[in-house]
Amino acid sequence: MGGAGERDRGWPGTTSSAPDVGLVLAAAMAPGTFAPSLSARTALDQGLVSGLATGLHFLLAAGAQDALVATARFLVDGSPSLAARRTATIAVDAAAVPVGLAVLRALPPRADDPLRGVVRQAAWRLGSAGLGGALLSGAQAGTRALDDRLRFGGRLASVPLALPVGLTVAYVVERLRATAQAEHGDDGAPPPAVQSLAVATGIVGCLAGVAYGEHALTELLARRLAGVLPGPAELWRLAGHAGFLAGLGLGASTVWQRAMQRIESVTSSDVPVIGEDQRWVPSTVSGSSDSLVSWAGMGRDGRLHALASVRPRPVPNLPDGVPDLSIETVMGTPPRAAPVQVYVGLDNAPSPRERVDLAMAELDRTGALDRSLLVLVSPTGTGYVNYVATAALQYLALGDVATVTMQYSRRPSPLSLGMVRGAREQNRLLWLRILQRLRDNPGRRPRVVLFGESLGAHTSQDVFLHWGTLGLDAMGIDRALWIGTPYGSKWMRQVTRGNRLDVDRGAVAVVNDHAQLAALAERGRRPRFVLLSHDNDGVTRFGPDLLWYPPDWLGPSRPRPQPIATGSPRGISPAMRWRPVTTFFQSLVDMKNAQTAGPFGANQHDYRADLPRFLSDVYGLPASEEQLSRIEGTLEARETVRERMFAVVPGAVG
Repeated sequence: MGGAGERDRGWPGTTSSAPDVGLVLAAAMAPGTFAPSLSARTALDQGLVSGLATGLHFLLAAGAQDALVATARFLVDGSPSLAARRTATIAVDAAAVPVGLAVLRALPPRADDPLRGVVRQAAWRLGSAGLGGALLSGAQAGTRALDDRLRFGGRLASVPLALPVGLTVAYVVERLRATAQAEHGDDGAPPPAVQSLAVATGIVGCLAGVAYGEHALTELLARRLAGVLPGPAELWRLAGHAGFLAGLGLGASTVWQRAMQRIESVTSSDVPVIGEDQRWVPSTVSGSSDSLVSWAGMGRDGRLHALASVRPRPVPNLPDGVPDLSIETVMGTPPRAAPVQVYVGLDNAPSPRERVDLAMAELDRTGALDRSLLVLVSPTGTGYVNYVATAALQYLALGDVATVTMQYSRRPSPLSLGMVRGAREQNRLLWLRILQRLRDNPGRRPRVVLFGESLGAHTSQDVFLHWGTLGLDAMGIDRALWIGTPYGSKWMRQVTRGNRLDVDRGAVAVVNDHAQLAALAERGRRPRFVLLSHDNDGVTRFGPDLLWYPPDWLGPSRPRPQPIATGSPRGISPAMRWRPVTTFFQSLVDMKNAQTAGPFGANQHDYRADLPRFLSDVYGLPASEEQLSRIEGTLEARETVRERMFAVVPGAVG
């Protein structure tokens, strides 16, 4: 099927049609890569999505067509007739379409079942390759007939048809997509097509160039080695491919290790304005001159966390440009206590058990368990704790609050996914030790609540994996607020899907904004464990199963777009739908864009402006509307000052 005359599909001495079919399918899928997703994409983003998605579609379609050709060859093995082989291939291509559809119908998609997803994708690939091969065969048959009728002597039949057929399919798909977008009223401006196509072409070209160069070099070495060493060229060719892959893996591993070492050194170093000066760290905060936790071992984010503590009363002799934002000034009432912040970094002790022992000793030193509210915080990958969340808690509780945090990684969250298990075990040990201490204490006990953001939410929830909400109750957790929970959290899926016996569905809520939480309260439902996840936050939506499974958030129950006065946009565009491979790369870019720093607000993976009202309602820390407004304005001003002083990008991208 690769051209005219006697060339045919995949038999010895003929030209394989697999690349042609791959081109047809890649062109057909290309328009879908421009469909809207959770966030706007730049030309570079769109080029990456289009290049990677269409390139992978090409490879998978070509591989599927090779499998179909091999099946046809088996059916007519030994037949010398080119017509018989061509007919068999067309028949197998045509048969693959209904067979693929039958498999898809017999095996409906199921969450958390990768094997079923692989089978469905294989069926879809074979069916789509069969359809592309049948269309291409039909076009070539028509061209040959027209060539014979016009007596062009094979000149017309020699024209390659894969690209014209692919572009025709692409045009039809594009028109259908444009019609669907018009019906849904999607006004989102697409990224510049010319620039995006240029980037995509560059990506595909680079990948093809690397593959061609590796193939040519391996072929040359195989011939040379076969001439001087025992063994056929085929054997040395395989050895060359294996050697190339091994070298590529070794080089990637070396680059990765060096990059991780550089990242960890940066997250352990001081921000220039901090230095070794601890005079602004209160005695109830880890890292102070009275603390059992060394300032140097807390890491960059631990030291910034300590400096972000709110003072209970105005401080004399503040540095120029630093306003008085004490609890007494902002809340208009005397504080109840000095807030406690316990933080133990990775370098403060050599093992998790010793870090937990240190955290317990620091809790005792600061009198943290005498506060009325104890917040167990799991940080993001680098050890970052949301400054806005900590400050808002200290304002709302009038200082009568203690937070305790333990660092588990020095790397940004996307690079710390392999450390979730260690973080879970470290958190579990600390929290159980605290629970044991509280149960042995006959006196006044604080309310214990949880807070986690991004990967911190994941590692916090993972402590209760397979325990449902019953696990939180058993450990004495009164309330929990998790913001921007990554899609990879299995506990989140366990408590929000199905009907587990250990889950109190009324105690859990997933909301986009405060108005949705308030609406639940108006209906008499007051969830104690709240997951705040913006509808357009790619971090909460991206997962590897997008390759094989249409997610619930793109199904019929998806949140519908609704007008909202303030806060994060609500809903997901109806024009966005699941496409194998394509949605994976679109959501990967959405995840990257969601973590881009921006102005103080509540959008995508930035939850700072949401926090005061959520913390007030979820943790039961009442405040007047005037006080909440002052807190919100103060927190925004604090962020502006902090960013200017420390030159650190805000947000939980760490």
